[in-house]
Amino acid sequence: MTKIQVVVGTQILIATLDDTPAARDFATLLPMNLMLRDYHSTEKIADLPRRLDTKDAPASYAPEVGDITYYAPWGNLAIFYKPFQNSAGLIRLGRLDGPTDALLEHAATQVHIKFAEFKNTP
Repeated sequence: MTKIQVVVGTQILIATLDDTPAARDFATLLPMNLMLRDYHSTEKIADLPRRLDTKDAPASYAPEVGDITYYAPWGNLAIFYKPFQNSAGLIRLGRLDGPTDALLEHAATQVHIKFAEFKNTP
């Protein structure tokens, strides 16, 4: 399981990426800055710098709150803050481990996505 951080201002959202070709390909893009914008009052979306590997991905997915997904037809990232219907071309990459509230504070939100940093405690 690969842990990542979605940094929104001073808030850090921890997420877990799935062990799939698309999620592993997404991880190769990290770290990166993205401008998330609201889409249909359901999800935050952003363009990725390139298309992801969708080999062996399911044909569709029904996202839940907190899901981090890739919409293959447009080549964009989508993080859902409301559930949505099963959608062709939507591929789950992982899931936020906690609430999505930090993403909802503004219509457009600058985020920094990187591998999670954990401090070892003695």
